[in-house]
Amino acid sequence: MPTLTWPTKSLPDPLPADLILEALTYPQGHGYPQGASSPEALPENHLYLGDNLKVMAALLPQYEGRIDLIYADPPFFTNKRYPARIGRGEDSRRPQEWQLAEGYADHWPDIDAYLDFLYPRLALMHRLLAPTGALYLHLDWHADAYARLLLDEIFGRERLLNEIVWLYHGPSPIRRAFNRKHDILLVYTKSGDYTFNADAVREPYNPNTVKTFNSSPKAGFGKIPNLARGKVPEDWWYFPVVARLHNERTGYPTQKPESLLERILLASSNPGELVADFFCGSGTLPLVAARLGRRFLACDVTWRAVHTSRVRLLEGGQPFTLQREAAIQIPLSPATLDFQLANRTILLDKPPALDYWEVDPAWDGITFKSAMQARRPVRSGDIPLKLELPGAPKNVCIRAITVDGEQIQMGLNV
Repeated sequence: MPTLTWPTKSLPDPLPADLILEALTYPQGHGYPQGASSPEALPENHLYLGDNLKVMAALLPQYEGRIDLIYADPPFFTNKRYPARIGRGEDSRRPQEWQLAEGYADHWPDIDAYLDFLYPRLALMHRLLAPTGALYLHLDWHADAYARLLLDEIFGRERLLNEIVWLYHGPSPIRRAFNRKHDILLVYTKSGDYTFNADAVREPYNPNTVKTFNSSPKAGFGKIPNLARGKVPEDWWYFPVVARLHNERTGYPTQKPESLLERILLASSNPGELVADFFCGSGTLPLVAARLGRRFLACDVTWRAVHTSRVRLLEGGQPFTLQREAAIQIPLSPATLDFQLANRTILLDKPPALDYWEVDPAWDGITFKSAMQARRPVRSGDIPLKLELPGAPKNVCIRAITVDGEQIQMGLNV
């Protein structure tokens, strides 16, 4: 079988990350441990801040051969830098007025450097997948041809299940070629025994198709589909990009629509199973996974991505841990917080511009247990400055994230 080679191709043994448990988050108190005397189990969902090569290596002892579905949305080899929008209520038609911050860079010296980055990560994903698991690798025209050869090598050419085309539309500056308005999802399975829930993703037939079959017994050359049941989607999917889905937009660059990830999760995983996204970006996969009753692992190397994911996961309602690679520090702010505590109510007094804040009402000085949280509204408005604590406070600790992504931590002995 043909294989892809380049001068620096190798599969070194990656150094596992030294992971530090930064926080346990219980969205709006859901699952928060009520009794300090009873040891609480860690949540089954995990969010990691770190280099995913090192993080995946660290996860091998516990998760090798146990992840049921991996969605991978790596950099596309676009050689661009993508800023994140952090403003609120801005006019989308006036990008010159947007408030921006660093998002992530998809910039490489050459294709060899990009493949050096991608190849060992795909190999680790293969090791982490369960025997019945599947990998969805999301790329576009810049590098999908190279990736397919790598996946043929790692999984076996016969393990290609689908090449899915995600179609979308929107304005384009291209004038000397056809507008590029699709991405590619390469779907590979670990073995011939894999999960595919056809009935979970069926969609209605086109009304014209229904009309045709109802009007003539000869339609379809005698093959009559179950029109009421609907059809399994073709391998080309149309979903609007997030830029057109105002209720989903976080401002994080290259955010993917929830409907796209929902179809993938419904088709290739079951409730209660473990799914992962090691390039989680804005956190769409773990969010949709939590809503659908799947357990998740999610990772990104940038703090802004992990923070965006954490804030979105409050909507999922499922407890999760936040862990970070020891070599990566969360940026700290020199600002302070003034707050008042009355019975079980925490009230901030004229804080700096905040994106998010949370409270641990029984801080032990080691592991932050986030019992209640407040976030800045996605579109417009002010962040709530008051939180009601679940139970009597003992040793209150507050963590806040400024709109610039810096963390403030303050404590109060009760």
